[in-house]
Amino acid sequence: MKKIRSILTLSLVMLTMVSMAQVNWVSIEEAQELIKKEPKKILIDVYTKWCGPCKMMTKFTFNDKWTSDYINENYYAVKWDAEGPDSCTFDNKLFTNPGHVAGKSGRNSTHQFTEAIAPVKGRIAYPTIVFIDENLNLITPVQGYQKPDQFEPMLKFIKEEMYKTSNWNDYMKTFKSDRSVTKG
Repeated sequence: MKKIRSILTLSLVMLTMVSMAQVNWVSIEEAQELIKKEPKKILIDVYTKWCGPCKMMTKFTFNDKWTSDYINENYYAVKWDAEGPDSCTFDNKLFTNPGHVAGKSGRNSTHQFTEAIAPVKGRIAYPTIVFIDENLNLITPVQGYQKPDQFEPMLKFIKEEMYKTSNWNDYMKTFKSDRSVTKG
């Protein structure tokens, strides 16, 4: 009985630790202020409220302990509602969503900021993760749901600035994961 109780207690502690994994989200304005004090790249999760893969990315990827720890240590993370009503200022330019319809369920008007940072070949899809450098230059948007083990090489490719000297396919040929046994 003691052995079962110990196993249950250990399992509960491990579940609590995994569920405590969380990205420290800030606004786009806060990220720009933080960069002035401590330069880091910005990672923007461009999502919509109606998007199923966006919800999966939040639940499984951003709540993965290794992923959230790595993001918190190496990036300023912004969660951006691609169709939201809030205005924002980025790189001294004001962005709004003049077509937003309050209270509308489902799809809404795409925000000007989303249009500025998230298109890939002229098309916006959700979720899109946008990487921005310390000088507020767009590095790249990456569209689609990413599992934690798929997201790890992207996070490192950008953080280590491999995009400046290597292409993605070559990088992936030599990539070695350093994730612990805990995969989400």
